[in-house]
Amino acid sequence: MSLTLYNTLTRKKEAFEPIDPQNVRMYVCGPTVYDYAHIGNARPVIVFDLLYRVLRRTFGADHVTYVRNITDVDDKINQRAADEGVSIGDLTERTAKQFHEDIAELGVLEPTVEPRATEHIDEMKVLCETLVEKGHAYVAEGHVLFDVASMAEYGRLSNRSIDEMEAGARVEVAPYKKGSMDFVLWKPSKVGEPGWPSPCGIEIDGRPGWHIECSAMAGRHLGKVFDIHGGGIDLTFPHHENEIAQSRCAHGTDTMARVWMHNGFLQVEGEKMSKSLGNFITIHDLLKEWPGEAVRLAMLSTHYRQPFNWTAKGVAEAKRTLDHWQELTKDAAADGPVCADVLEALADDLNTPKAAAALHELRTSAAHGSLGAAACLRASANLMGLLQVSQSNWMAWRPATLSVDDEEIADQIIARLAARKSKDWAVADRIRDELAAKGVQLKDAKDPETGEIVTTWEVAR
Repeated sequence: MSLTLYNTLTRKKEAFEPIDPQNVRMYVCGPTVYDYAHIGNARPVIVFDLLYRVLRRTFGADHVTYVRNITDVDDKINQRAADEGVSIGDLTERTAKQFHEDIAELGVLEPTVEPRATEHIDEMKVLCETLVEKGHAYVAEGHVLFDVASMAEYGRLSNRSIDEMEAGARVEVAPYKKGSMDFVLWKPSKVGEPGWPSPCGIEIDGRPGWHIECSAMAGRHLGKVFDIHGGGIDLTFPHHENEIAQSRCAHGTDTMARVWMHNGFLQVEGEKMSKSLGNFITIHDLLKEWPGEAVRLAMLSTHYRQPFNWTAKGVAEAKRTLDHWQELTKDAAADGPVCADVLEALADDLNTPKAAAALHELRTSAAHGSLGAAACLRASANLMGLLQVSQSNWMAWRPATLSVDDEEIADQIIARLAARKSKDWAVADRIRDELAAKGVQLKDAKDPETGEIVTTWEVAR
């Protein structure tokens, strides 16, 4: 399968040719562990998990190295720990653990390596010293700063000139900076903040800037130049632009990663997600209401480079789709072939809407009794990280808000059917309304053979 990917650096789709097919290398920016991850964080996790799966299928699982970092030293972490009155270590450990639990529910594979920033301080200090030695960075008032003017191609990734970036800057420029666009590689630690012995002859303890962390971790685990670097579109500038500047200038290379990939922005019901609008949704809270695979399928319904609008209607439709797929594939062979149309779609820059259309065609054939289509549907969905949950576990899932158990629902349905048979419509309606208030929607249908009323139920939405 020939793989084509859109490269933000060149602004076009390109045939993907790894540096070493025996070791395809990808780096993706992971979470800053100061709070529960939100659904905007979930999108790159899901998108690049899918790419990881496609790369493993294309080149072999043992020939792909996927690095997704954890940022565990940051201003937000320091502030949150202080606000909660807990240690920074306790905060980051608790938050990282919750992140792992949440994304596991989304069907996400573990990366090959998951480095933490605090474990790579020495590599960051070496980068700082190398950049100073080569004239790309300087020391000022306990800081090490990157000299943006020293790099001719700065701004290439984001396609902006330095003049444009300076014109758009809204922050006050520190007096010790040579240029307004210069950014921090290392800075002094304040009282109560984590600190390490500083590089470049600085006598006071300090800590790294955000951008240098990813350069150090990527270089340590993937080398000076690797195949793919991914993340959200919001990271293009300044984070990824600065990563490129640091890494290229330190290592003397023409590039850091050959392919740069970015997923689009996420909205909630057509609006930007924000706490002030009351539409801020964490992955943890979302998983109380919906199964993880439904969240995953909903997000994959839109091409990764396009803006994605999260809606309750969309995830509900994804849940119904998976309900049907689970039923159709319950007896399907576990080792079925992956549909060629699905493979072709995913190989075309992860075209998940086209892949989903192919899956729906398989669903139609499976619904008409094709066991081959059912097996193909299961295998193809598996490649996309779907239908990985057994049917029994899928059917047993219940939202946390459901205030009634299965046994009670069954008893109430029996009582309601008895009331209907005796034409006690008031009792029948009361039972239906009581269950509805608890989040249970009843559905009545006639058995085609007996003509008797059969009642099923689902979670009311």
